[in-house]
Amino acid sequence: MASHRKSPPPGTRVAGIRTPALATAALTSVALLSQTATAAPSTDDKPSIEEVEKKVDDLYRQAESATEKYNSAKEKTSKQRKEVDTLLDDVAQRTQKLNEAREELGTFAAAQYRTGASAPDTATFLLADSPQDYFDQTQLMGRMTSRQKDAVDDYVSEQSATMKKRQEATDSLETLSDSQSDLKTAKATVQRKLSAARELLSQLTAEEKARLAAIEKKKQEEAARKAAELAEQQAAEQKAAEEAAAAEESASSSSSSSEASDSSYATKAEKALAFARSQVGKPYVWGATGPDSYDCSGLTQAAWNAAGISLPRTTYDQVNAGTTVTLANAQPGDLVFFYDDVTHVGIYIGNGKMIHAPKPGAYVREESIYYDGESAIHSVVRPA
Repeated sequence: MASHRKSPPPGTRVAGIRTPALATAALTSVALLSQTATAAPSTDDKPSIEEVEKKVDDLYRQAESATEKYNSAKEKTSKQRKEVDTLLDDVAQRTQKLNEAREELGTFAAAQYRTGASAPDTATFLLADSPQDYFDQTQLMGRMTSRQKDAVDDYVSEQSATMKKRQEATDSLETLSDSQSDLKTAKATVQRKLSAARELLSQLTAEEKARLAAIEKKKQEEAARKAAELAEQQAAEQKAAEEAAAAEESASSSSSSSEASDSSYATKAEKALAFARSQVGKPYVWGATGPDSYDCSGLTQAAWNAAGISLPRTTYDQVNAGTTVTLANAQPGDLVFFYDDVTHVGIYIGNGKMIHAPKPGAYVREESIYYDGESAIHSVVRPA
């Protein structure tokens, strides 16, 4: 780590006593030499491999968090764009009706101008060739007045509705603009974090990269050991549960119902897992939902969609899309979520392992759920 110590500023007092000019110059020289020595590069300032490894992992974690925010903003933007398009189509149709109503009013106005009056009166009677002509004109003008009134009412109503829809469209466009801004910000954050991680890794020597690989291998070995422990624990609990169920013959009906429910879930989970396994080896790409690449939540969403279950797009929503179960009771097909901010997810396959899309630069793979330590596990959710 870089030193933050600073040399005291040169001055003309030592212990409150004014120093002569020569002494002052000497003190100034010492201070400058001290600052130069402090600023000089030192091998002690270079971070250790362990520090680099932690920093890179943190950057990838931050990138994944930004990816989920990007996914959320993208989904929101897509919905809002559809709403805006619908509103604009509605406004266009209503504007057309408004124009037609305006034209109808213009037709009535022209007719009134030609007749020279808006309603029959005594003058009309005097100008009529006969009482029958007057009667016919009165009926015609009456009908025109009624139709005109209806046309005016229709015009006013359509104008009010059109103005309301235009305002809704304007508001939705503003909301869409905000969401697009959030989308742009999240995208920039992802790219910035990934760039910083790549830059750190590019500065490592071959020896340092080998040491980094050794650290990663040690982590994987520990994760595999923890997965084996969980597998043994789950097997023991499953055996105990089966023995207890067999001993309770009086509960046969409820047991049958429970078995039917478990069987239904297992069938769906099998389909989800079959899909997930078929994606192993495909690259992690942030924001991707398949079929050629995935991010973590894109993979779990696609896997359960193959089983006929619709999951939300982001980890934030997927964690609430089912029943939370304990880790000891996790079954194949369950979703395992990670970190306090719930920014990673994998699909459990049993024996303490999962299939997941890990991070940029990696591929969809099977891995211990303890890949980043036991404390990283947030919760387990059964989605169906």
